Parts: sequence; C-alpha cells; structure tokens
Amino acid sequence: MTQLIFSYDKGDEVVLNMGPHHPSTHGVLRFILYTDGEIMRRAVPEVGYLHRAIEKIAEGVPYANLMPYVDRVDYVSAMTAEHCWAMAVEKLADVEVPERAEYLRVIASELNRISSHAICVGVMAMDIGAITPFPYLLRDREEINDLLEELCGQRLTYNYIRVGGVSHNLPKGWIGRCVEFLDRFERMMPEFDRLITGNEIFVNRCANICPISAEEAIAHGLVGPNLRASGVDFDLRRDLPYSIYDRLDFDVAVGTGAMGTVGDCWDRFWLRCEEMRQSAQIVRECLKQLPRGEVFAKPKKLRPKGEAWARVESARGDMFCYVVGDGKPEPDRVHFRTGSYNAMQVVEPKSRGVMVADLVALIASLDVIAPEIDR
Repeated sequence: MTQLIFSYDKGDEVVLNMGPHHPSTHGVLRFILYTDGEIMRRAVPEVGYLHRAIEKIAEGVPYANLMPYVDRVDYVSAMTAEHCWAMAVEKLADVEVPERAEYLRVIASELNRISSHAICVGVMAMDIGAITPFPYLLRDREEINDLLEELCGQRLTYNYIRVGGVSHNLPKGWIGRCVEFLDRFERMMPEFDRLITGNEIFVNRCANICPISAEEAIAHGLVGPNLRASGVDFDLRRDLPYSIYDRLDFDVAVGTGAMGTVGDCWDRFWLRCEEMRQSAQIVRECLKQLPRGEVFAKPKKLRPKGEAWARVESARGDMFCYVVGDGKPEPDRVHFRTGSYNAMQVVEPKSRGVMVADLVALIASLDVIAPEIDR
C-alpha cells in the first residue's frame, strides 16, 4: 500500500482517543490517534491499564501453586501459558514428565489454539463489518470449551497442566467426542472460507492493508502467526521442538501475499485459518499415538536452585518463561516474554498514512490480547 506522507501542522491535526474502553481493542488498551481527517499520521499505543503484577506475585507463591496465576498471562490461550511455566519449573527441578501426560498436554494446547484462533478470526471479521462469521466460530469454540471442561473442569482458565504432568486423565468416551468435533470442524472450515476468507468485500478491506515485510517483522520482534504471515518460515514446534512435537507430522503455514502483499492483514487472517486446520490434524495424530500410563510424575519437594527457561509456540507466538530458584519453596524471580507486547511496537510505524477504519483491521489482525501485554 502506498504510504501517504504529511507535514506536521497542529492547525489541521485532530487527536482522538481510541480506548481504553473501545469495542475494537478487546481489552483495556488505549491508542492515541493523530489524524488529518480520516487519514492517520500515527497511532500511539498506551499500555499498562491491566498490569496485575503476576511476576511479583510469583515470588511469594510456591512453584506448583502459581499455575492458576499463569492462566491469566494469556486467558484466551491459557493452556500454552501453563505448558510454558510447567516446562521451565520441570527443567529447573529436574522433574521427568510421563509420556502420556506429554501427549495430553499437546492435545489440550492444540485444542486451545483452535479456540484462540477462532476468537481472533471471528472477531476480526466482525470488527470489519461481517457479523455472520463470528457465530460460526463461536459455536465451534463452545464445543472445545465443553471438551476442555470435561477434561479439567474449567472452560477458560484451566489449571490443567501441572508441574510433573496433568491434573486428570481422559474421561470415559472423551476421545470419541473429540474426534466427532474434529470431523464437524474440518467440514465447516471450507464453508467458512467461502463465507468470509474469499469474500470480495472482506478481501478488499484487508488485502494490501498495513503489510509488514519479513525484515520489519524480525526488526520489531514479531513472533508466531504475525511473523509467519510476513513470510518468515519459523515455528518453535517444528524448528525447536519441545514435548512430543518432534513425533508429529504437520505443515507450517507461511504468508504468500495470495490476495495482495505478503504480510498484509489478509495474510494474517488466512494464516490463522490454516493453523486451525493443522492443529486439528495434530490432535488427531496425538489421539492415535496416545500411550497408556500415568499422567503425573511421582511427587517431590520443589526447592530447586539455579535458573531455567522454557519456550512454547503459543497462539500468539513464541512465549518465553524464565525462572530463578534459590532453594526456597517459592521462586526468587519469574519473567514472561509474550507475543502481544512485541506486536504493539509495530502499530505506530504501520499506522502512518492509513485510514482510521484500517487501524481496526491492523489491531485485529495482530491478535493482541491486552492482559498478555501487561501481565
């Protein structure tokens, strides 16, 4: 897209507030818009409205008891946040996880990825003006919520993955119900593509809008779907595999600019649709390979010393957790690095010269979760 350049002149500039309470921010997040009519000179993100001091709270909570707090790091994809914390502590304390538990972690995480991406693409279409697609994906997300509720008793903040394994084994008949859902979901996706992904109006609203090149994505530290949509072929699950991902066969979707420019809003939308399909395939593979055995390691006192870190491919990309232990029941220091925080860096440079309405498409396509920014 051709960027429009304007000279700075206070006389014709209007400063607008988008948020912190705004329907298109999907969380308490403020953007300060400097506009010339409908054209933006720049949009400046202002974060910090949802800071909950999770990392500081961690210093006073035993390792295993922190898991419910970790759910709140990214409440839309809480299972991957749990996985990241569990892996970091297990590495620090030298805890070996049973094989069956590793499979159950991946099954739960990939179902949660589908659920998270369903919210992203459904809400993005709705923000741009297409109301109908959202209920389609909301229906499928509710089915996933039902499956995860059967698995662990919760529908959003799960507290399912534990240090040493998972909290529950599969309920009777769960595998059959999960396969039935995957069958319905995979039949629905082509219908969803006909309805919105290839819709002429939707394509015109998203193609060539705020493209982010591979060089820009790397320079701004973008991760996950936002990085891959810009043409960078990198996925932690394949390139730096953890858990049992090295035993699974799946494709990594990469943006190609099929409808416009590589890394535009449409590419970011399309890529998440493809990732939902691949996650469904991963769940099927795990269910076929699922071994018998225990789902939780033999309990041990967690008073580790030293430092450790873990990385997982969250729904919003590379999530990093760093933990330091000093021999006490509580960690000495905990730090999370998340994809949404880095995505905020690209908003200001990419908003210059676009229409105010296109800012909504940009924010939605980045799949920013406000609590994940602040923590």
